[in-house]
Amino acid sequence: MAFSLFNSKNRIINLVLNDHSIRCVELKQANPPQAQKWGERFLPPGIIVDGKIADIDSLANILDECIDEWKIQRRSIRFVVPDQLVIIRKVSVPTEIQDDEMKGYLYLELGASIHLPFEEPIFDFYPLTDNGKTKELLLFAAPEQFVMEYADLFSSLKLHPVAADISPLALYRLYHTLGQGDANENLFTIQFDLTSVNLCIFEGVVPVVMRPFALPFELNQWEIGRDSSGMMVCKYKGETDELVIQFEEIFKELTKLLDFYRYSLSNEKHDITKFLLTGDHPMLKAVAEEMNERFEVPIELLSLHSDLQGKTGSVPANLLLSLGLALKEVQ
Repeated sequence: MAFSLFNSKNRIINLVLNDHSIRCVELKQANPPQAQKWGERFLPPGIIVDGKIADIDSLANILDECIDEWKIQRRSIRFVVPDQLVIIRKVSVPTEIQDDEMKGYLYLELGASIHLPFEEPIFDFYPLTDNGKTKELLLFAAPEQFVMEYADLFSSLKLHPVAADISPLALYRLYHTLGQGDANENLFTIQFDLTSVNLCIFEGVVPVVMRPFALPFELNQWEIGRDSSGMMVCKYKGETDELVIQFEEIFKELTKLLDFYRYSLSNEKHDITKFLLTGDHPMLKAVAEEMNERFEVPIELLSLHSDLQGKTGSVPANLLLSLGLALKEVQ
């Protein structure tokens, strides 16, 4: 389940770009997962906005510096399509449509029986059920224009894109590899980052609904630095009440999605069995504590076990998404 836009190769660098950072991981081994090397770079506001490249010249210059610093010239790469660009939707198709005909059928139906909020999508699908009359599929789609802007930028800098993925699948891949997944659970993942939050619900291994949200970010309210290992360190220096308001809005959206899943999507047949919390927000533990007070569902923070560390130490929490991306097509 991902965008099959490219061919796969070995020795792949894994890049994650969002509104506030560029991150890189090279996988040493998959089982247990260990990182060979990694890197991170803060992006000033206005270069990527809501997942779309807004200042391609500045991004190209910064990325070129990162390529040189991390010594990843001319490497094959995977990258994550920004959450704000991705749509996940269930669709039904006639049961007589064969698997090898499915992509062509879906392409013809886009804009006709299948409606998306953008034209010319890049898409993939995952089969769910077949009742003999119709097949139910999960459709993953994003605007091809914006995905290709990333791919073309990488290519212009002599990197070679070979695969694109979406963040919930990358995170779940790591969660599953760490032995924490249960095929019978209904998992609610919360990726709580500095400038955005992404909510996604899984039934078993399948993401059935996703909702991304932007967080207000004023650079003058934050101190952005690096620690001794070169990782990004963010410290909030603004009014605490403003963060409380931001978090309150996210908890409201979380509750709405819980209710939507419980009463509409599953028709009260299923309920969430666990929250999985991850992300790079510096107040992630405070978020977990607040969720413990508000919800009866158990909460787990995604982290590497002590025996799943590389020679240079534990992979920082900021890079878990990149590590999950690195596990793509190696299991």
